[in-house]
Amino acid sequence: MPQQDQRKAVVRRSDRPGDLGWVVMAHGETYAEQFGWNTDFEALVARIVADYATRHDPAREAGWIAEVDGRRVGCVFLVAGDRPEVAKLRILLVTTEGRGLRLGTRLVGECLSFARAAGYERVTLWTNDVLVAARRIYRGFGFTLADEERHHSYGQDLVGQNWTLDLHPDSAPTRRVGAV
Repeated sequence: MPQQDQRKAVVRRSDRPGDLGWVVMAHGETYAEQFGWNTDFEALVARIVADYATRHDPAREAGWIAEVDGRRVGCVFLVAGDRPEVAKLRILLVTTEGRGLRLGTRLVGECLSFARAAGYERVTLWTNDVLVAARRIYRGFGFTLADEERHHSYGQDLVGQNWTLDLHPDSAPTRRVGAV
């Protein structure tokens, strides 16, 4: 019989001192280690976090932190989009330490539940095709690929992708059964 993981995993709001700084640091370190991305990516994450920290509307925007045994291991943010009915899912991350506990799915689930409660009609996101596990999570929630484009960023040749999810009142806030 396989050994069951005994680690305690929780997902909470990103409202504690150090949370926002950790998000920037963890993205910089994780993406440099796994994909060879340079500090341009960390700078992008820092801008997203700084905008959130200084201008977010708590009724329409939120962030979450995943913890394992009290240590931060993941995050995601939902921010207002360019139109009032559209939100953006931003900077999903689960570090190596937090993987295998379905924390990415839990983080995205929290994000989408909040988006529905806040009255958004659609959630969009931008990612890169090398982020296979994240794209699997997005597909599992019903996001569809809207378009993609090659670009050179963060010291790498990448394929950026825009994904979208329509939030219908009758759609369930949880992951679809059987989705991968």
